[in-house]
Amino acid sequence: MSTTTDVSNFAKAHAGLPGRRYDHFFFSGMALLVLATVFLGFAHTYYLAGVFHAPLPSTILHIHGAVFSCWILLLIAQTSLVAAGRTDIHRRLGIAGFLLACLMVVVGVLAATNALARSAAPPGLDPKTFYVIPLGDMLIFSVLVFCAFRARFNPAAHKRIILVATTALMIAAMARWPLAMVYKKPVQATLLTYVFLLLLVAYDWWSTRKIHRATIWASLFLIVVQWTRVPIGQTAAWHAFASWAQKFGS
Repeated sequence: MSTTTDVSNFAKAHAGLPGRRYDHFFFSGMALLVLATVFLGFAHTYYLAGVFHAPLPSTILHIHGAVFSCWILLLIAQTSLVAAGRTDIHRRLGIAGFLLACLMVVVGVLAATNALARSAAPPGLDPKTFYVIPLGDMLIFSVLVFCAFRARFNPAAHKRIILVATTALMIAAMARWPLAMVYKKPVQATLLTYVFLLLLVAYDWWSTRKIHRATIWASLFLIVVQWTRVPIGQTAAWHAFASWAQKFGS
C-alpha cells in the first residue's frame, strides 16, 4: 500500500513538469542563438566582408571559416529535422556530421598553427601560450563529439553533449563581438560562453527538476580543460612544443 502511495505522490509531484515536451523548442532556439553569436562575432571580418572574398591572412582561414560555418548550419538543420519528426533523415545526416566534425578538428589545428606562425595572439598573450587555447578547444570539441556519437541512441544525452561541444567553439566568436568587455579578451569571452551552459542547466531543472548527467559531466569537462590549459601553455615544455609546431604553420 505504501509503495502505491509513494508512486502516486511522485506522479503528482511531477505531473506539472514539462519534461521533454519543449525540447524541440529549446534546442532549436539554442541552435539559432549559436548562429546569432557566430554571425555577430564574424560579421565584420568574414560574413559581411564577402565570405570567400574576405581579406583573411591565409587560405586555411577561409577553409576554416567555411567548414565551421557548415557545422552551425548542420546544427540548425538537425534540430529542425527532429522538431519536424524526421529523425530518420536526422540519423543519416548525423554520420555526415560526425565526418564534418573530424574535418573541423584537423582544419582547426591547421588554422591555429598558421596563426602561431604569424605570431597572431590577443594583446598581452604570448603567441606560443595562446596556441594552447585553440588546441584546447579542439580537444574539448573532439572528445565531446565522439561521446555524442557514442550516445546517439540516447537522444537526451546526445543533444546535450552536442550543445556543450558547440559551446567550446563560441569563444572565438564572442571575443570578436564589438563590445569593450569581451573584444580580444579570451578570459571574459570564455566566461560569457557559459551563458549557454547556464541556459542548459536552467532548462534541465525547469523541465525535469534535475540536471541531466550528460549536462553535468560534459560541462565540467569543458570547464576543467578551459581553466587548466593556459597554465599548461605557460610551461617551458609547451613552448618547446609550440616552437616545433610553428615550423609547420607557414
